[in-house]
Amino acid sequence: MNRRQLLERVAPVREAYAEHGLATHAAAIAFRVLVALVPLTLLALALLGAFGLSDTWHDAIAPELRKKLQPEVFRAVDSVVTQILESPSAGLILFAGALLLWELLRGVRAASRALNTIHEVEDQRPARKVALVTLGLSVAVGACLIGAAFATIVGGRLGLLASILRWPVAALLLGLAVALLVRYAPAEHPDPKWASVGSAVIVAGWLLLSIGFGIWVRDVASYQGATGSLFAFLVLTAYVLWVSAVFLIGVEIDEALRNGRAPTRRSRGGRSGRGKSSSSR
Repeated sequence: MNRRQLLERVAPVREAYAEHGLATHAAAIAFRVLVALVPLTLLALALLGAFGLSDTWHDAIAPELRKKLQPEVFRAVDSVVTQILESPSAGLILFAGALLLWELLRGVRAASRALNTIHEVEDQRPARKVALVTLGLSVAVGACLIGAAFATIVGGRLGLLASILRWPVAALLLGLAVALLVRYAPAEHPDPKWASVGSAVIVAGWLLLSIGFGIWVRDVASYQGATGSLFAFLVLTAYVLWVSAVFLIGVEIDEALRNGRAPTRRSRGGRSGRGKSSSSR
């Protein structure tokens, strides 16, 4: 396939991405993910302590942070983390879990609105059904993402076999999270057989972005001074934004394949009067 043929195949997805305003939806999802990182980190530390895996912090994470943080900053961070690891309480785990679930609920709703835009449907499901679906997806997707993170972080410390298997396990869990969101989050439920190419793009994109971000954090990032800390936050924001964009691009690919054609160009007035009703499906 030459460059021209590649551009011709990519063009419909690129045009649909712009027409559906998915950059705005990606930013909304990314914001919810950034906010959720705070309770996620707190929950992860509490669980590491509860399962007796505090050496993951002391042997793998803390030494790398020591090189990049100012001594007084590292001592403060290490003191707080050590206190959480040594005395993980059920109350802390419940609090962090509840806060994370709340942010996941809002993130899933943001993803649902984006998927409805891609499928060009109006969400006319009963409010109770939407709430139950959102809750179920939040719990399931959150479990998959936490499991994938634990598999990659902890798996490298459990021997050669676990170190090799952690990446397939993480990919499987990420694929399951994507499949659940694509299948059940929108008002229109796409045919599962079409949720393969786009899902593969999403999982592959997420893994590549995560590997690149991990290399940057380990080998490039420096948190010495205000400039380094600000730049690190900007890189984290860009990473989360690209992760959100890749998710929506993958869904848009599936929609283009399902339609068998390039998405119809719509007027700047949006979907008003032209959106498909979810109740008619």
